[in-house]
Amino acid sequence: MYIYQDPKWPGFYWDNEKILEALSKVKLTQGMLLGKMNALGFELKDEAILNILTQDILKSSEIEGEILDKEQVRSSVARRLGLDIGGGIHVDRDVEGIVDMMLDATQNYNEPLTKDRLIAWNASLFPTGYSGLCKIEVGQFRDDKNGPMQVVSGPVGREKIHYQAPSASCIDAEIDNFINWINNPNQVDGILKAAIAHLWFVTLHPFDDGNGRIARALTDMLLAQSENTSQRFYSMSAQIRRERNSYYEILEKTQKGSLDITDWLIWFIQCLFCSIESTQELLTSIFDKALFWQAYGHFSFNKRQKKIINKLLDSFEGKLTSSKWAKLCKCSQDTANRDIADLLEKKVLLKIGGGRSTNYVLNTF
Repeated sequence: MYIYQDPKWPGFYWDNEKILEALSKVKLTQGMLLGKMNALGFELKDEAILNILTQDILKSSEIEGEILDKEQVRSSVARRLGLDIGGGIHVDRDVEGIVDMMLDATQNYNEPLTKDRLIAWNASLFPTGYSGLCKIEVGQFRDDKNGPMQVVSGPVGREKIHYQAPSASCIDAEIDNFINWINNPNQVDGILKAAIAHLWFVTLHPFDDGNGRIARALTDMLLAQSENTSQRFYSMSAQIRRERNSYYEILEKTQKGSLDITDWLIWFIQCLFCSIESTQELLTSIFDKALFWQAYGHFSFNKRQKKIINKLLDSFEGKLTSSKWAKLCKCSQDTANRDIADLLEKKVLLKIGGGRSTNYVLNTF
């Protein structure tokens, strides 16, 4: 029996004592990260948000086996957030669609959830009406005309059915119930609400395709609500991608179990904790930038110097020489030499080697 067949569906319950310790731990880590990020300047905070949203979109698609172009995603996100990253590039319609959905979920997190909004998200994921080479029904709930919605694996003739979703005939009523629960204030903790909504939505599986990506968008929306900010500083999708096998295992186990979802909630909370911890690594260069500009903020730098310093703080390829400086900044060799000499005098740069092998590195901590 699947959980939606339980007469008490969707009366989820859980063991508060088992969850409390994990929930307290993740809330502390969550608060520390938000405090750390809020201490950054506007430019660095925007860069962090851009990096996280780009990763979130890429990894959410990777979970479904779809590989998007990173630069297209980054360019699309930056344009919608009003960030100037230079060098606008062509962005495919399917990339624009998933960016539209994810930004609507996170930037408009306090807007009520509606059927029209869910349907618009689904339509944005499949602008051509195809999922891969398969024609699907887009912008509407599934009708099961080709049989029940099933999650299967294995070769043709030897498929393993992991899950069979509720009949299409009850989807409208089920979605109404789900939306009412999402929109109505309740006593459920914000993190637990995100976890329950994720499980509930993928259990309903209301669309022909895109259910997983929409469930993760809903998760991000509800986590943003719980933090009361549209600024995303960690990616649940990236962590779910790392733990994809255990993600599918715990979903299948929960959907075939009772309405006691304690194990699912613990898995979700631990996944959230790991996603926040992993963010520290992703944003290392941004934290390094913050420390650098705090230490040298009393100096004035020209645009060329700021450009090269930021490149060195990111991931500069090769060694910095005066000729490379001139090329990157499109300036004369004399101008490059003056810029470098100024930074050497301020002890921002250190000189390495001599003669033709002379190069420069940042004087970091």
